[in-house]
Amino acid sequence: MLFRSQASVNNWGPGFLPAEFQGTPFSAKDPIRNLVPPSEVVGVRDAAARDVLREMNRRHLEQNPADGSLAARIASYELAARMQLSVPEVTDLSNEPASVLREYGADDPKDPLKAAYARNCLLARRLLERGVRFVQLFNGAYASGGALNWDGHNKLKEQYDTHARIMDQPSAALIRDLRRRGLLADTLVVWCTEFGRMPMFQKGSQGRDHNPDGFTCWLTGAGVQGGVSYGVTDDLGRKAVQEVLSIHDLNATILHLLGLNHEALTFEHNGIQRRLTDVHGHVVREILA
Repeated sequence: MLFRSQASVNNWGPGFLPAEFQGTPFSAKDPIRNLVPPSEVVGVRDAAARDVLREMNRRHLEQNPADGSLAARIASYELAARMQLSVPEVTDLSNEPASVLREYGADDPKDPLKAAYARNCLLARRLLERGVRFVQLFNGAYASGGALNWDGHNKLKEQYDTHARIMDQPSAALIRDLRRRGLLADTLVVWCTEFGRMPMFQKGSQGRDHNPDGFTCWLTGAGVQGGVSYGVTDDLGRKAVQEVLSIHDLNATILHLLGLNHEALTFEHNGIQRRLTDVHGHVVREILA
């Protein structure tokens, strides 16, 4: 499971992998549209229609076995059909105990931004309980007029003070809840970003510019040691100077914890074999349990 600030649809896109690996964005506030079929399409009739469509898709795919995009489209539509049956129940938080809602901050009328993020944290737990293999959480809070977002170029303290308030209680509650329910034993939690912030102000602003040379990600849960810190920056926090890692190393480690060998996992794209870590990356075994 991933925590990350939202930048664009690319954060849940499949990259060079087939479309069947595309993520599906939705939230506790805005569930996926068109999940409830018309009132006259229910029960046996609905199931029979899906069976006929599945058989037609199977025959069409048999006639076009080399069309990878066709297989991906069929897989995505079948996923959508399964979600029609399961997502409405998953996104209904009305059966959550009041104590759980309070723990997450999902019932806080004084802080609607925090409550909205908290409900999505609860939704993440409910998805994991039902066997969803990858869940990505975003926090992109906006004040009135869209003046506040996740980026920190302009007014870093004002923005990050708000985001810390929004994210702190719900995120901590989610991890506690996962542990309490035994889900953390086989759930890897990754809190990451693509770069950090410079230790000095950005010229002409009250924020800070990008810093790809020294920033923090953390992992917890399945396969990760607790209480371990790896890597050191200089005294200003400007640049990593000890145990320097790259994003490829982080991705290689995540893939290893998922049971995948990043050096053997390839996919043909544009005529070449591509790896998710390009030709780089090594597993950071010092942080593994």
